[in-house]
Amino acid sequence: MIDSPYQSVADRQEPLRMRLKELAGKRVGFGYRRLHVMLRREGWQINHKRVYRLYREECLGLRKKPPRRRVASVKRGYVLRHESRMNAGAWILYRISSLTDAN
Repeated sequence: MIDSPYQSVADRQEPLRMRLKELAGKRVGFGYRRLHVMLRREGWQINHKRVYRLYREECLGLRKKPPRRRVASVKRGYVLRHESRMNAGAWILYRISSLTDAN
């Protein structure tokens, strides 16, 4: 790559980037469209294209596929599992951290 003498004078929009990261951290399941609506409600005068560009530059994108193992995506601290033996009729309460530490 050739070094160019050109120096960008564009504003990096650091306050907007920081607020976008804060909102994305609090609202993990929200994509850039919903974050754009939240920013507009807060009074930011921006369009969706700018939010999308900053969202990508900050690597805040969501997974498109759900994870193969559902254990990590459970938000509660415990998971109920049915006993796999025949006629057991018992439910076992597992701690999620013990399931993830076993790997």
